This record gives sequence, structure tokens and C-alpha cells, in this order.
Amino acid sequence: MKKFIVILFVMISPAISMAHIGHYNKYNKIEMEIFRNGELIGYNYYFFERNGDETIITNQFKFSVDLLGATIFRVESYGEEKYIKDQLISYKSKTLQNKKKKFVNLIFNKESKKFNIEGSSYNGEASINNVIGNWWNHKILQTDTQISPISGSIKEQVVTFVGKEKINQYGKIYEVEHFTLKSKDMSIPKNKRLDFNIWYDRKNLRIIKVSYSRMGDWEYRLKKID
Repeated sequence: MKKFIVILFVMISPAISMAHIGHYNKYNKIEMEIFRNGELIGYNYYFFERNGDETIITNQFKFSVDLLGATIFRVESYGEEKYIKDQLISYKSKTLQNKKKKFVNLIFNKESKKFNIEGSSYNGEASINNVIGNWWNHKILQTDTQISPISGSIKEQVVTFVGKEKINQYGKIYEVEHFTLKSKDMSIPKNKRLDFNIWYDRKNLRIIKVSYSRMGDWEYRLKKID
């Protein structure tokens, strides 16, 4: 059970602080559904609020995994990213994993030009070249490091272009670019590595689907954008 929980959280947290917020000016909400072994088990929603140069993106996700009629794993999380123009200035999150609490409090330090992080897995400074590892932001495919939105840990990554494809999702055909996102350090235990497949709609600057295989086959699927 403990190994299973570790694997799930590495995958959730499934990715430069310059987010090109202007690319999302027309978005109010992004809805993604979470599947495991083809079964719908939860959701991941992003909400966008704007006030002048300030943009706030809130992230809500919730899912539960059942085995033999019993819930063996349940996660509920809330996060908030705040930007002034394109600069990330703060991020905070609270996550309840069964009865265990995880958190992140991140602040941009204007003097040092670095992030100060207090998290359940990491405390210290981080380069502003990091992206918060959430699936609304396509910049996760253009950076070498990401900050876990669950625990604040810093993860080095390698993104590789696989090819162009067409996928059918919720009855709609998307022309996408397929990427893999993997941990740079392959000496990390396998159950803690980043190992994602990501399908990206370059024309509309949005991630359509994310998948990985650990203790089952998982997918995050874009369902709706308002």
C-alpha cells in the first residue's frame, strides 16, 4: 500500500515561471477527467480569474481508487497559482491523501529572483526556471525542471518529441503532437520517476491528454474548456 501511494503522487505532480498567461486569456475553466484502467475515477479542474495584470489559476482535483469494493486510496487537493503578467509570484496548495496532509507554500523573492518554497517534501530556494507541474500550462513541455504541486519537491525532466498524431477523444478528433516527459536522473527508483506520455494541441496551445502506467493505466483527458 505504501509503495502504491508513493507511485500515485509521483504521477500526479505529474511540470520557466514565465507562463505566457496571454495564451489563456479566453479561458475561464478547463475540465479534465481522470481514468484508471478505463474507469472514470475523478476529475481535475482549473479555474481562471483576472484582475488587471493579475491572473489567479485555481486547481481542484479529486479521485478515489477502489479494490474489491473498498476504497484503498482517496485524494482531494486545492491549489492556487498567482501571476503578475507572466511572472509567477505565489503558489499554495493543500492536499489530503487519505488522512495524510501535504502542502506547498511558494513565494517569489524579488531581491534574490528565486522562489522560496516551504513544502511537505522540500524547504528552500528554487530557480524561477521551474514550472508548477499542472496540466493547464503547456510550458511544462518547454522547461528542464518542475515543482511538484503537491509537495514542493523539484524534479529535473527530459521532454522528447515522438511525432504527430490524430486522437479521438469524447467524439472529437484532435491533431496533436505526442511527447514523452521523463526524469533526467534514471538512478531515481522507478516508482519515483516521472514517466508520462503527453498529447499537445499546438494550434490551440492546450494539453489534450496525459497518460502513464504504474499500478494500472492512468489517463487525464481534456473534456471541456469554457
